[in-house]
Amino acid sequence: MRTRFQLALAILLLAASVMADGPGWREAVPGYQYQFPRDHFEHQDFRTEWWYYTGNVVDARGKRFGFELVFFRQGQNRSVENRSAWAVKDLYLAHVALTDVDGKRFYFEERPNREGPGIAGVSFAYQRVWNGNWQAKWNSEDQTLDAVAGAFRFHLDLKPLKPFVINGENGLSQKAEGRGRASYYVSFPRLSVSGSVTLADGKHGVSGQAWMDHEWFTEQLAGDQVGWDWFSLQLDNNTELMLFELRRQGGSIDPYSSGTYVDAAGHARHLKRTDFTLEPGTKWGKYPVAWRIRVPSLNLDLTCKAALDSQELQGKTGPSYWEGAVTYEGSHQGVGYLEMTGYSGPVKF
Repeated sequence: MRTRFQLALAILLLAASVMADGPGWREAVPGYQYQFPRDHFEHQDFRTEWWYYTGNVVDARGKRFGFELVFFRQGQNRSVENRSAWAVKDLYLAHVALTDVDGKRFYFEERPNREGPGIAGVSFAYQRVWNGNWQAKWNSEDQTLDAVAGAFRFHLDLKPLKPFVINGENGLSQKAEGRGRASYYVSFPRLSVSGSVTLADGKHGVSGQAWMDHEWFTEQLAGDQVGWDWFSLQLDNNTELMLFELRRQGGSIDPYSSGTYVDAAGHARHLKRTDFTLEPGTKWGKYPVAWRIRVPSLNLDLTCKAALDSQELQGKTGPSYWEGAVTYEGSHQGVGYLEMTGYSGPVKF
């Protein structure tokens, strides 16, 4: 028997399939003129867009949690002829997850929706990204996250401790050879977090730090790219690092893999594939949950270990992937997040 989730998803996909494609989508190409704060919000002339929040927090007793709240927008139709509030112009998907590190529990829910009359959306005018009662609300660059799930809820206030950075070279994060195989990619590499996490055992006042990513594009990956491994690092010397490697069919690593280093003063530096190495170690099932990370030019030699091995997001709308809280040790100490996609099937947009 189908669940309500599967029925809702089938209706959404059917509605999208019967509508015309409308005008072409914009490509991510060199020369984009960023405009902030406008560019922190919707770009509906691009096909795909996401807002990613991940973070590590602890309560007053030192109990550690990892959290994730992600909003996806997938453009479907740009026709101006259908002005109905129910016209399927965009589909929205959201993920929320909580890792109870000490309790060794991982909680995850996902939610698909159409825009409809205020059901889900993104709005510069209202300074908000939302899907039902999951939302990111902005006040200048301060952001507040709210999510209510079956087994948990959280309310978190985020404040940037450093300016946002634009990843890539010359404002463009190239992901593969060819025009348009790229994204515009903005990160807040270190946000302070305060708020509360509520589980069955009660409400926990928490504090810590978070990372926020926002990307928009129309077509990122090449046909032979099957997935990626993405790392965020917030280190004890007040520096941050983002690295990703793009895996090809057959296991080779695409030369367009890259990263960004943010120094203590908040200045960003682009890293090419030849600037770093990522070596997988111990596996949990098909996922490497331990890695060695080396960036010789920065004198970084780190081990990355999952805070909890079982942090797989088993989605109903596509292949499952692993994303969760991690700890870094070695030349420096720190925390962050690791995302591994394509291990359960190629990633497609």
